[in-house]
Amino acid sequence: MPALILDGKALAKSREQQLAAAVDKLIAAGGSKPILATILVGDDPASATYVQMKVNACARIGMESIKVTLPQSTTTEQLLAEVEKLNSNPDVHGILLQHPVPAQIDERACFDAIALEKDVDGVTTQGFGRMAMGEKAFGSATPAGIMTTLKHYDIQMEGKHAVVVGRSPILGKPMAAMLLNANATVTICHSRSANIAEEIARADIVIGAVGKPELIKADWIKDGAVVVDAGYHPGGIGDIEKTGLESRVAALTPVPGGVGPMTINALISQTVESAQITLAK
Repeated sequence: MPALILDGKALAKSREQQLAAAVDKLIAAGGSKPILATILVGDDPASATYVQMKVNACARIGMESIKVTLPQSTTTEQLLAEVEKLNSNPDVHGILLQHPVPAQIDERACFDAIALEKDVDGVTTQGFGRMAMGEKAFGSATPAGIMTTLKHYDIQMEGKHAVVVGRSPILGKPMAAMLLNANATVTICHSRSANIAEEIARADIVIGAVGKPELIKADWIKDGAVVVDAGYHPGGIGDIEKTGLESRVAALTPVPGGVGPMTINALISQTVESAQITLAK
């Protein structure tokens, strides 16, 4: 039986219709149009493309966006000042600082300067801590999008053994915490893990979040597993080798069109939620 394709592109499109209706309802109730502020530092073309994709998604559902573009030479202090301006702007409901920033900037300090209620990308340590403890916070966008996808396609997580390959603070670690909160048994593997192949072979759910093309081999993955590939590399290659998987595994995300669209969808969805919380105050 062929694998169920976890189509993030189609799901994101469907959810955008729901979000557009939510924006209309928010405005009709006397709220302001949700605004996502994006900050792009430097001239990396890939980062500029990612920011524009997020701005376009805002426009599709009737949200507004503010683009802050800063030069490559920006200092930590200058970036912190821009973050504080957006924190203080009552019209802004969400703030996205595009990763990565130039090397001279203390990225963690700038992430953590984002106000918790506007941290719709889920990048602050406070937000991570609250989410991991099961308290109210916006989740890191990529794992939040993955969780939405798994729930939409009725993928059982409770009691299942999930292996997350990667431990980045905005993907691997929050992904593991979200799966734990969903009552999965979670193993995290990384570049210094021994016997990664053996760990993956025992997994009911495999999350590729390591950022290295096809590091995870198809023959490591057992029949009937659920495979989620959060990687994207030139040529449409992910972190997981796909050869033969469609005929063996239970479910599989495509690359592209799987995790990426739902990352953006989680970001704009959480911005709408932030605006709804503001209206309710």
